[in-house]
Amino acid sequence: MPSPYRAIFAAPGTLAFSAAGLLGRMPLSMMGVGIVAMVSHVTGRYSLAGWLSATLALSAAVLGPQVSRLVDRHGQGRVLRPALLISAAAVAGLLVSVRQGAPHWVLFAFTACAGCIPAVGAMTRARWAAIYHGSPRELHTAYAFESIVDEVCFIVGPIVSIGLSTVWFPEAGPLLATAFLVVGVLWLTAQRATEPAPHRDTSGSGGSALRSPGLRVLALTFVATGAVFGSVDVVTVAFAEEQGSKASASLVLAVYALGSCLAGAVFGLLHLKGEPARRWVVGVCAMAVSMIPLQLAGNLAVLAVALFVAGLAIAPTMVTTMALVEAHVPRAKLTEGMTWTGTGLAVGVSLGLSASGWAVDEYGAGAAYAVPAAAGALAVVVAFPGYRRLRRPVPTREGRDDEHIRDHEGERVA
Repeated sequence: MPSPYRAIFAAPGTLAFSAAGLLGRMPLSMMGVGIVAMVSHVTGRYSLAGWLSATLALSAAVLGPQVSRLVDRHGQGRVLRPALLISAAAVAGLLVSVRQGAPHWVLFAFTACAGCIPAVGAMTRARWAAIYHGSPRELHTAYAFESIVDEVCFIVGPIVSIGLSTVWFPEAGPLLATAFLVVGVLWLTAQRATEPAPHRDTSGSGGSALRSPGLRVLALTFVATGAVFGSVDVVTVAFAEEQGSKASASLVLAVYALGSCLAGAVFGLLHLKGEPARRWVVGVCAMAVSMIPLQLAGNLAVLAVALFVAGLAIAPTMVTTMALVEAHVPRAKLTEGMTWTGTGLAVGVSLGLSASGWAVDEYGAGAAYAVPAAAGALAVVVAFPGYRRLRRPVPTREGRDDEHIRDHEGERVA
């Protein structure tokens, strides 16, 4: 591991909560695509599969920030375990309903409840932010590492989820994703030493983290970005099936994530100067342009190469996004702020899943790659006007919040 990455793990407990975060984030890449594989296998309908996955993403988008807001106020341990119980029970109900051929409204009801899934990525990033607050170089590397973990999940997750659902039994992918979630969240919440201190919002600002204009720009742009990700997943599964090798979709999607993973690893070693907002806009544009070649892919090999190149823009853009969130959101609302970017992605994923599922059913997989291309163009349209808000100087954080963190860390050291 390169020395900057070794350095961030010098702090006690960082390796343990990172490992727990890896397990807890596996459903991020497994659950949605697993539902697509499961439902399309059982019913033969990609539109229904897409709508169910969209419902899960949209539910997570609505419930996730509320869970994270409670975490900011009461701590990870007290909030995440009840949320985990609700989500796991709902997934179990969904799997049983699919197996029993229950009415569609039952499937949608369980899927909506499953959206209470904890935003594990935001929880681990909040721990890094608490440990390296005031150390931007280390925090940049930590955020890069978190993006690498995300991409490792996207490399391994689809392969396992689609592979198990295709080769073993249809419910296997979502079932294993739930097992990862349970183990990861329980392990993470058991680690109290690195848990950020809860905040009581003594600044008196109240309200949501979305009061920040910069955060609104990031979240809104990520709606379009999420539509790119969601539509690429569904269309790639359908494209692989048209090519006579549905199970190969997991490998192709893993190549997509591999490109992002490699780019994130290199980006974490760099300490770039200049405006983060400008790098962010460039990253959004690069992701949009990279969607164009997908429409020209005639086979899985060409598609894999195109997706690898497209993935190179993802992790650097995500790392820069987390740095901008940390700069534009008060510390008392940091976990919520980080979750709102995930919420934007989740809303976009839901739209991308549903739109691409419809496009596949109506026009075929090859033509449906126009959906992620259009979503990428929309992200650029939103990002450019918002660039000015991200450049604006950010007011000084509430001193009481920073003092609260220092006091809390001092207690733990003592």
